[in-house]
Amino acid sequence: MESMPERKMDLIQLRLKQAREAIADVDFLIQNDRMILAINRIYYGMFYSLLALAIQYDFKTSKHAQLIGWFNKEFVKNKKIEPRFSKMVQSAFNARSDGDYGVFSEFSKEEVLIRFEEMKEFIVEIENYISK
Repeated sequence: MESMPERKMDLIQLRLKQAREAIADVDFLIQNDRMILAINRIYYGMFYSLLALAIQYDFKTSKHAQLIGWFNKEFVKNKKIEPRFSKMVQSAFNARSDGDYGVFSEFSKEEVLIRFEEMKEFIVEIENYISK
């Protein structure tokens, strides 16, 4: 594999750093009983890791659904990444939307903790794929 331009590698590393920082944010938010904000950051941690993947493969979009669709088409459908990761990010996206825009949205600590574990697993999976 030929080496990527330095700027591209820097952008990938920046997005992965944002994903890892979101993990620390979620931990803090859960400890402080801020479940709706934790749900938001769980999704964004996954989103930042997908942006890193998109940068590596020269895919550009500003739309969340388009990025998730690209991920599903290029990586899940082609069996490069297990389908459960598609379900994780789609579920996180839907929960984030409910939390951000829903009027009476609530998330139990138990649900948030489960999603938090999924987020961490998702980010590791994408980081590992990028480093292949």
